[in-house]
This record gives sequence, structure tokens and C-alpha cells, in this order.
Amino acid sequence: MSDPLEILLTNDDGIDSTGIRALYDALSELGNVTVVAPATDQSACGRSMSHEVDVDDRELGYAVHGTPSDCVVAGLAELGPFPDIVVAGCNEGANLGEYVLGRSGTISAAVEAAFFDVPAIATSMYVPPERGPLSEIDLHPEDFAEATRVTSYLVENALEAGVFDHAAYLNVNVPLADGDPAPLEVTRPSKRYEMDAERDGGRVHLKDRVWERMDPETLPDPDGTDRRAVVEGRISVSPLTAPHSTNRHEGLSALADAYSETVGPTER
Repeated sequence: MSDPLEILLTNDDGIDSTGIRALYDALSELGNVTVVAPATDQSACGRSMSHEVDVDDRELGYAVHGTPSDCVVAGLAELGPFPDIVVAGCNEGANLGEYVLGRSGTISAAVEAAFFDVPAIATSMYVPPERGPLSEIDLHPEDFAEATRVTSYLVENALEAGVFDHAAYLNVNVPLADGDPAPLEVTRPSKRYEMDAERDGGRVHLKDRVWERMDPETLPDPDGTDRRAVVEGRISVSPLTAPHSTNRHEGLSALADAYSETVGPTER
């Protein structure tokens, strides 16, 4: 009989969020779940890292007074058994598009795990803008049924299927649960970017206008992208790599070769 899966669970909404409790309950049926999550909401903190953090014992697990990246490092290196997989989520709100990948604390937790060579899944739930601001929506455990179902499926099957031989982590975005299970689509992150800023006296308001055009009939994102899949009611799974890669660049190589001639001789 094989050993049970060891799962490290974290998020960026905080250890008291409904989404992490929903995933904890679901994943506990698959293996041993160690929760190491921020003590407070750390949304959109990216891969911010602290030098030292306080840790509290909570009913669900460890509450770290720091960022999701802090949680992953602390969990992998000190607080828990070394896991087979790291799961981040479920985030209340989608993490869609290339420009979000470096901003999201949920995604950043998965990226941090990837640098430890631990497979990771980041799961987020899309809430349609017409439901109102996320801060004003009261989400219940049953709203996360789609998220818990597909995350459990991937945790249980992706390792053996060799998914992580070619991907460092999976960025999973799911629709709000609504009746029958949604189909799953392998996607790529949308390249669409619509950040804007408006000045009002001594303040500048930063606006993410991408959320203003989420009507399936007018959505500009092409087929195969994460945004189109989720807006049209499908689960989006984007297999992604974390370590920064480089490509051979002839133009840059030529500049490097010419550099010494440009700046002249140097004294040593």
C-alpha cells in the first residue's frame, strides 16, 4: 500500500478565508494536508518576501504573519513534512492573463514551490463582475464546489500522469459553481493588458479595465486563452514554467561582442 499524499496548502486571502477551508476539507480525503497560510489577506502581494515572520497555531494549521511566498518557504523548509505537491487557493477571484502572473499572491506561492522543485497547483475562482465587488460578496463553501472538484482531481492524477515533467505548476481558474460540472480546457494565459491610471488632485487611481469587458459576446480574447474559457463557463488549466528561461538572441550577442570596442580599453 502506497503512502498517503503529503499536501502543503496555502493561499493569499488568509487562513480564515472560505476558499482555503473548502480546499482543506476536499484535499483531506486524498492525503495529509498541512496548512501554512497568511494570517491576514495578502492579495496581489506578488512574491514579496520577509526576513522574519511570526507564526501562530490555528485550528486549520499555521498562520504566518507574512506573504504566501513566506508561507511556502516556511512550510517546505521548517513547519511541515516535505510535500508531494503544493496547492495554493482557492482564491476568491480569478487570476487570468500574463500580467497577473507576477502580481498574484496565489500564483506566487506556486512559483515559490517550483523553485524548490515541488509540483504546485494554484486555484482561483472567477466571480462575474455583475455580482458586484468581491469585497461585498458573501461566498459560501458550496460556491467552491467546482474548485474543490477539479483541484482534487488534478492532485490525485496529475503527478502519476507526468504532467509536471513538462510544467512547473498549473494555473487553474474555475467558474463559480452552478449546477453541473464544467468542462476542463487546457489553455494559455491571455496577453491582454488594460491597466490605466487617472489623476484626481494629489492622488492617482490605478484601474484594471480588463474587467470592464467580460461579456462573452464581446470578449476580445481568442479561443484557447484562460480568460475566454472561464468567461464562457469552462475550467481553465494553464501548464506553466517558473524558472526564468533565456533564448539565444543574435542581436544581443552582437552588442555584447561589440561592447569592448564601444567603451574602449579598461584598466585592470
